[in-house]
Amino acid sequence: MTKISAFKALRPVRDKVHLVATRPYYSYKKNVLKAKLEDNPYTFLRIINPEFDKTVKTKPNSIERFGLVKDKYKEFIDQGILIKDRDAHIYVYRQTKDGHAFTGVIAGASVDEYEQDLIKKHEATLTSREAMFTNYLDIVGYNAEPVLLSYPHEKEIDLLLEKYISERPEYEFTTTDRITHELWVLNLIDSNAIIKAFEKLPATYIADGHHRSASSAGLKRHRNNNGEIHFPNEDYFLAFFIDENKLKILEFNRLVKNLNKLSFSEFLNLLSESFDIKALEKSTKPNHEHQMTMCLEGKWYELNCKPHIIDESHPVKCLDAEILTQSVLYPILGIQDLKTDENIEFVSGAESIESFEERIKKGKFSVGFVLYPASMDQVKKVADHQMIMPPKSTWVEPKLRSGLTIYNINE
Repeated sequence: MTKISAFKALRPVRDKVHLVATRPYYSYKKNVLKAKLEDNPYTFLRIINPEFDKTVKTKPNSIERFGLVKDKYKEFIDQGILIKDRDAHIYVYRQTKDGHAFTGVIAGASVDEYEQDLIKKHEATLTSREAMFTNYLDIVGYNAEPVLLSYPHEKEIDLLLEKYISERPEYEFTTTDRITHELWVLNLIDSNAIIKAFEKLPATYIADGHHRSASSAGLKRHRNNNGEIHFPNEDYFLAFFIDENKLKILEFNRLVKNLNKLSFSEFLNLLSESFDIKALEKSTKPNHEHQMTMCLEGKWYELNCKPHIIDESHPVKCLDAEILTQSVLYPILGIQDLKTDENIEFVSGAESIESFEERIKKGKFSVGFVLYPASMDQVKKVADHQMIMPPKSTWVEPKLRSGLTIYNINE
């Protein structure tokens, strides 16, 4: 049984929604972020960057900085940029990118189900980062960017969503990245129908947002342990639920700066112990699982895993990202920790193969590895066995906007 909750969202007024809702601030290049903050007084980025125009600033991730974020949030409410729905609703959201429509439900996800592993995880969280996010939520009092949760296909939910999106949405706008966004606000009867349909689902899976989920659970524990006043909304956190079949999972590719003092031929020789290597005439992506492509000093190769490096019986060891780590990155290139080693960088599969190749041609990197994307079944298998995927294993779309439907924790 999956519990979801209707809530009273704080939302941008209709004529400013395209100006308020934004990608997460860390996804912007510095010069673009600066321009958006300077040119758009309505962007949600101004809430999370309240001192962008100040010369003297508070310390990042400090209590003082979070207090200013909260003040700016209240300012947006006072100015009528954000308004609160009078009643609790379930919201239907559709994002259309390159002709692909991602349609799902924005609602509260249960903290108790997270704790009981009915909301399943496949990624480890950093304790320090989790604590920082928990402190942030405690001070600012809201969720602004939904956690992305997937669910097994359920025909009843599909039929309900098809019915709702046949009506005119509350919001419809297109952003400069050529993505169209639509939001429907469901009435009480329709909201309850969705809630009831979700009860048939045995579990959901975190596709993106492990730290945000963990921090919401951490906030509830923190407040309970301190005997603070309990707000019902603490029992849930903001989430976007989408049918797992509608997700788009891309790979994360690897770029390595140096060959660990190995020559070109020495490196290829060591690779041949684990892979069948074939020279390619041009850049290309792999065609199937257990095949990778490699750009080595401007030349392209196809790498096919030899059977002895594949363990199909193990949910993690059979993943191409883990095979690459255990067969190449660690033993040959000396990369001990993917999270901290400065010799490696990660590039989303959303970036073109030409752009990936260009990074190597510029001389900053000696070798790059292009992986075949993991499947949703592989992600679920790891989560079902309560295991952890290698760092940067998946790039999952849709990428959601902040500030479209804001969840008030203190209510």
